[in-house]
Amino acid sequence: MSTVQGSTGSRWSRFQAWAAKDNIEDYSLRYAPKSFRRWTPMACSVTALGGIAYLADYSIGASIAVTHGASSAVVAILVAAVTIFLTGIPISYYAAKYNLDMDLLTRGAGFGYFGSTLTSLIYASFCFIFFALEGAIMAQAMLLAFGMPLWLGYLVGSIVIIPLVLYGMAALAKFQVWTQPLWLILFAAPLVMIASADPTGFDGFLSWAGDGGSARVTAIAVGAGAGVALSLIAQIGEQVDYLRFMPEKSETPRLRWWAAILAAGPGWVILGAAKQLCGAFLAFYVAGQVGFTKATEPIEQFLGAYGSVIHNHAVALTIATIMVLLSQVKINVTNAYSGSLSWSNFFSRVLHLHPGRVVWLGLHIVIATSLMLANMFTVLNTILGFYSNVAIAWIGAIVADMVINKGILKISPSYIEFKRAYLYPINPVGFGSMLVGSALSITAYFGAFGPLLAAWSPYLALAVAMVLAPIIAIATKGKYYLARPNPLREEIEKEPLWAGQTLLDVVDGKRYELPDMVHDCPFHGGPISSLTCTLTKGCHEQCQSPSYANTVGAVELGLPSSRAAVS
Repeated sequence: MSTVQGSTGSRWSRFQAWAAKDNIEDYSLRYAPKSFRRWTPMACSVTALGGIAYLADYSIGASIAVTHGASSAVVAILVAAVTIFLTGIPISYYAAKYNLDMDLLTRGAGFGYFGSTLTSLIYASFCFIFFALEGAIMAQAMLLAFGMPLWLGYLVGSIVIIPLVLYGMAALAKFQVWTQPLWLILFAAPLVMIASADPTGFDGFLSWAGDGGSARVTAIAVGAGAGVALSLIAQIGEQVDYLRFMPEKSETPRLRWWAAILAAGPGWVILGAAKQLCGAFLAFYVAGQVGFTKATEPIEQFLGAYGSVIHNHAVALTIATIMVLLSQVKINVTNAYSGSLSWSNFFSRVLHLHPGRVVWLGLHIVIATSLMLANMFTVLNTILGFYSNVAIAWIGAIVADMVINKGILKISPSYIEFKRAYLYPINPVGFGSMLVGSALSITAYFGAFGPLLAAWSPYLALAVAMVLAPIIAIATKGKYYLARPNPLREEIEKEPLWAGQTLLDVVDGKRYELPDMVHDCPFHGGPISSLTCTLTKGCHEQCQSPSYANTVGAVELGLPSSRAAVS
């Protein structure tokens, strides 16, 4: 028995050693260090935009048009796109400047250390909902092209993603860059083909009422459609997962840095809205041939578009299938990658353990595959409409903290603090405003305040969250942002070149860059990394006791008195 246990323990140790490698772990719980960020702004931007190949936009645009009519769908898509673009700018800026993923960013933007645990679940749910949606679209293509049963298509579509995601940014950057030119050609082809072969096919689109919708633009239809499109607002988190590997802002030409941020951050929604509009039109174009239900399936949309020029069904189906499979693999590697990061952050705080990002990658794919098998595609509008109420309240609270509390009121710290040692468990500024915004909007969504607010409930969530965040910050005088000062971070703000220097973690004996370090831990007796701090059990946040915090605030550990420890 002991031999078997020893063998099992040895295998587990080898697995942990493999899973902990930087190119696999990909800094899932940590600041992305300067030494790892070897990519140019352009490479980060192209990699981030590679995930925007997904075809859910086509289904979403088609679903809105079929339900509410084409004219209302067009207005709804544009309204949602403007909202998503504007809210994405500050999030992208702070993530790229401080090299943090969405979870770490949320901690320091008004939510606190454990307050952001709930938002990790919100973000993880976004990733697995859309993984399931994209996987279902892939399975529909494999059913039509190969006769593969849907359940088998779900499993195959999930399993092929795993090897591409194992090696994080290093592998994903190459994959997205290499496949992007082919995808852009296939993306433009459907409309070009219809325009050349069947120019009259565009006639009547804006007056199309769909399946029981209206030919006119109505406020309720626009609000309901925008609510569905706004479910994609959390996509900015997936963009941030790549933007955190941007080079130092202070060492990069200003124009190149900002161009990459705007293109790969909020700029994703320009392409996203274009795909939704294409999906709405293609649904109109093929609905008379395949029916309203199948008109929302991208494989049927592309098959109809390619078929306008390519009259050989087998050839048209082959090209359409290549487009669908390529697109879905490009997005689902991002959904799986971002989901693994989110689950890593969630469980590390709740359980104080981290067996490796790859373990949570497996959990993420199991959940998403279960949703596919439950046929969630058939209730797409309901799921996304409900989800958008919560997601937009979260995003609204973060944006309000960054723009108003940090930028205008100066109540929130100018930088993003993400380490447990310096944060209160819950900051009511972001956490409270998100809960209130979500509760009111969900109540409105179910009709408590009438049909108009039911349709526009996500915007109620956004407004409430953005108004409450500064009000709570002023009422609490910013007390709950920092449990104690962080002299290392304050010094780096004065001198950015300090960021690349390292300090020794007294627990694991490894060196970490200064933004990733806790300057002094009374439980461990010296400096520790954010990872050690996260995984430590039983310390009871000794470092945050008033007496200790006041004492070490005057000690510049890691600054003049201990620069010998800094390389």
